[in-house]
Amino acid sequence: MKILSIGDIVGVRAISYLRQRLWKLRDAQKIDYVIANGENASEIHGLSSCDARAILDCGVDFITLGNHTWNKRDIYQFLDANPESIIRPANYPGSAPGYGHSIVTVNGYRLLIMNVLGQAFMEPVGDPFDTLELILAREEGNYDLSILDIHAEATSEKYAIARVFDGKIDIIFGTHTHVPTADVQILPAGTAYVTDLGMTGPRNGVLGVDAQRTLTKMRMHMPAQFTVADGEIRADAVIFEFDGQKITKAERIEF
Repeated sequence: MKILSIGDIVGVRAISYLRQRLWKLRDAQKIDYVIANGENASEIHGLSSCDARAILDCGVDFITLGNHTWNKRDIYQFLDANPESIIRPANYPGSAPGYGHSIVTVNGYRLLIMNVLGQAFMEPVGDPFDTLELILAREEGNYDLSILDIHAEATSEKYAIARVFDGKIDIIFGTHTHVPTADVQILPAGTAYVTDLGMTGPRNGVLGVDAQRTLTKMRMHMPAQFTVADGEIRADAVIFEFDGQKITKAERIEF
């Protein structure tokens, strides 16, 4: 089984880009399942239910989120109603809308998909280590393959989580920083890991954001409403291969 994990979708043009290319890629690479982070898809500022449906229609099977989860209020009900296709970070309070993990069946295998926020340089949330341990204990015996999206700022925090859960979670990938990292690997106990998938969005900007808006914020220290950059769009992703018992290969691609 091949699982394609796609980096943060930035803006509605990026959704259109996936609509034009993703199904062809799935056919060419024989991809069985696609996971994408969608928290910036509604013009950087969260994810609307309309854009969530558009992402799912263009060939993505499952959406993870991050620190902009709550920016669009209409996503709240969508999160509650569609746990088979979208989750929010599990270390938000349990009373928050939606779910932090889900189990889906693909080709006869039960996939446990989890999402957590990092704590370093991010908003105050629950401990991601404790959160993951609780999920794994609760779902023990209920899944065949486990997948985690760590939405976090600090490389060190992503690596630390990967080291703690090496051999306990099969696939761990990072999102949030929008820069693809060159450390795709299989860790000593068998976990496939990459610090950041990268981004699906325009390259003519700063992490997908209009460069001038970013410079106004950084250099003038004045409020600036971030907008999506113009220019060419590309998608960063990693393909993970599962043989029914373990991950045998992890390969970075751009399309």
